[in-house]
Amino acid sequence: ARLGVVRVKQNVLAESSMGVIATAGDPRGRAGSWLIGGDATYQTSRMGGDKNFLLGVWGIAMGRDGLGPDSSAYGVSLDYPNDLWDTSVKYWRVGRDFDPSLGFVARPGVHAYTFNTEYKPRPDFWNIRQMFFEFRNSLVTDLGGQWESYRVWVAPVNWRFESGDRAEVNWVPTGEHLAAPFEVAPGVVIRPGSYHWTRYRLEAGSASKRRFSAQLTWWFGGFYEGTLHQVIWTAAWNPAPLVTLELTGEYDAGRLEAGDFDTTVAGARVRLNLSPDLTIASYVQYDTLSRSFGTNTRLRWTVSPASDLFVIYNHNV
Repeated sequence: ARLGVVRVKQNVLAESSMGVIATAGDPRGRAGSWLIGGDATYQTSRMGGDKNFLLGVWGIAMGRDGLGPDSSAYGVSLDYPNDLWDTSVKYWRVGRDFDPSLGFVARPGVHAYTFNTEYKPRPDFWNIRQMFFEFRNSLVTDLGGQWESYRVWVAPVNWRFESGDRAEVNWVPTGEHLAAPFEVAPGVVIRPGSYHWTRYRLEAGSASKRRFSAQLTWWFGGFYEGTLHQVIWTAAWNPAPLVTLELTGEYDAGRLEAGDFDTTVAGARVRLNLSPDLTIASYVQYDTLSRSFGTNTRLRWTVSPASDLFVIYNHNV
């Protein structure tokens, strides 16, 4: 359930909203399971005259027979999403016993912090539509304040051209504290401990409006106690308005003290847009890790604005 209030005074638009969520029961039959939570958001498009601003808070409490006492989660966020500057700050805490029966949580028992900011000028040279200078940070600690992971994302170059083409360069320092062995590939296991490394990314892509468009990404640099190279490619060809052909793939080459690994994933998709209400898409994929070949074919027919029919066929070898 959501409730909203809109107030307009002297050309200042502000909106407040609240939401509530509640569940009961457990798919595994565990007794006494319940969850209740809520959020509240305040946002305005007239901060300082013409700027967007958002403040949000949320909280969830749950219980179940035999569950520990630290079974709640809460968070707060500040967001300043505007054309020239886009900045956000978020914090959330997840209790060590937080384990929803209807849902999941990726990492309990943590404090998490993020700070992201982008400066996005629109220069009048080199046919550049907009530049994005990005600085993003995330930090996760345990409830005692010991760091578990961090990531810094810097984009000194992220340009969008008037043609729709784009280019990007990234610098990404990363850290992970492993409390248990981590298997990154069959037979390649990273020992517990603290690891720090730096990765780099080069990416270029052409505008999707073209009859043939493509994007190529190259990740390289450190990875735990070794190095990892990743090459990711996508391409799309529209030979006719009703037909789209797509190619995707990724090649990973890891060289670690625990062992080396090489994996490749390649796929192709054909999409037929027979009408605005009827589409057929078929995707095939092969990967060298599992040595499996799979297909997924889906027909979607919009019978009416409130009704869709899906027919899906999957096959794996």
